[in-house]
Amino acid sequence: MDVTADLEAPCWPDVLFSWVDDLGRYPEWLEIVPRADAVAAHPDDPGPAWSVDLRGRLGPLARSKRLRMVRTVCEERRVRFERAERDGRRHAAWVLSAAVDGMPSGSRLRMHLHYGGSLVGPVIERLLTDEIARSRPRLLALVTEP
Repeated sequence: MDVTADLEAPCWPDVLFSWVDDLGRYPEWLEIVPRADAVAAHPDDPGPAWSVDLRGRLGPLARSKRLRMVRTVCEERRVRFERAERDGRRHAAWVLSAAVDGMPSGSRLRMHLHYGGSLVGPVIERLLTDEIARSRPRLLALVTEP
């Protein structure tokens, strides 16, 4: 599954980037990430690591997943996080990338999520699409507050 989302914000690019380059800030604006805690990095990790809880709800049904994510790229307002479990087992890929560019009216965020597992279907994609729509106003409120 691959999902891409854009957001235009009336703020400086560095302000917007500060909300997407640290997974610990995602619970403040992304409801499907109720928790993201910094964890000790492994010697093989290229950057900081987080334990991230994902939670989706569809009517009375809820599903949760915990991932260990590592920041693999962070340069020039570009960031990439990849799943990097350290339990010796094979896991489906989760890759989240974000890029912030300046515009005359402020900045533009483009995020891309790739999930390489088999738990994908129209219901999951719809759940994610709905959450993206709900998260936009929350993130805009955070980047524009004084």
